[in-house]
Amino acid sequence: MPPPSYACLRAIGTAVPANDIHDAFIGWAKAQVEPRHAALFDRMAARAGITHRWSVLPGSAGRSPVDAGGFYADALPGTAARMAIYAEAAPALALAAIDDLATRVELDGITHLVVASCTGFVAPGIDQIIAARLGLPTAERLLIGFMGCYAAVVALRTARHIVRSDPTARVLVVTVELSTLHLQATHEIEPLLAMLQFGDGAAAALVTSADADARGLMLGAPFAATLPDSEALIRWTITDTGFAMHLDGAVPGRIATALHDPALVATLTDGAPAQDLFWAVHAGGRSILDAVQGALALDGTALAASRAVLSDNGNMSSATLMFVLARLLAAPPAVEQGVALAFGPGLAAEGLRLRFVA
Repeated sequence: MPPPSYACLRAIGTAVPANDIHDAFIGWAKAQVEPRHAALFDRMAARAGITHRWSVLPGSAGRSPVDAGGFYADALPGTAARMAIYAEAAPALALAAIDDLATRVELDGITHLVVASCTGFVAPGIDQIIAARLGLPTAERLLIGFMGCYAAVVALRTARHIVRSDPTARVLVVTVELSTLHLQATHEIEPLLAMLQFGDGAAAALVTSADADARGLMLGAPFAATLPDSEALIRWTITDTGFAMHLDGAVPGRIATALHDPALVATLTDGAPAQDLFWAVHAGGRSILDAVQGALALDGTALAASRAVLSDNGNMSSATLMFVLARLLAAPPAVEQGVALAFGPGLAAEGLRLRFVA
């Protein structure tokens, strides 16, 4: 039998909504937090490393969703109202990312569509909606839901498996998340700081087999690991008022502890020194990036792409890693080999080994 084909990520397109809600959220959250925690909230918000977060939610006359007339101005909306917005806005944002991708690479002959999204549900699924609007009635579809921040790895890993089994496949991978649909009423500082991280965004990528003219990122061997005794640290709970995110403050320390395990690091790097690789790390938060950088003894610039995405967009759940990869494709690092790494509910670490081809 012939050897499996190599899978190549050819290009990535990205899109964010027009409404920057980061400052408005900070003002709203500061008014919710208990007075004894106000100074702590200010310090944590200032050091979060986030400048902008974008939302599909409009306010009134261009104001933010928490202002008078905005989506969250009065009693918090129910889950049905939030999902109604998701059903319209998520496909539109995904298609904007696909339009951006189409400016970078030809999208003719798509055979498979892999969509990851964990911030909403609709049936027919968002995969069917996107396929219909793209005129792809016969494309094979897969919808990856509710896996959280590492779903981009799962989507790319799936595309890799498809291409390796069928070298003629042309796989369109889409990640789209509307995290700002899930604002929750609380006075507790930990969930308020967790909500401060999240924004909306979408990304689209083309994955094909590699030919002699391949350009982009080769998708190498995947890996997956669940960190023991950590399943309660990252959770989504479906409530009558949207999806409640629980992001425990112990997550960065748990990740740092795990990355001090030589066996796990060897799994991630295939035995190569971590400092000799480039790193595409999901920008889940400044403290998470600090934990990865410190545990792997990476230099101060190693996670520059991740920190830039965090600053410009916040944590967009599954779309975030794709934004990081897009930055690396636009400005390739000096080294050829690298690792994509993301963390999410479980607490699980998932990733892929990568190699630039020019």
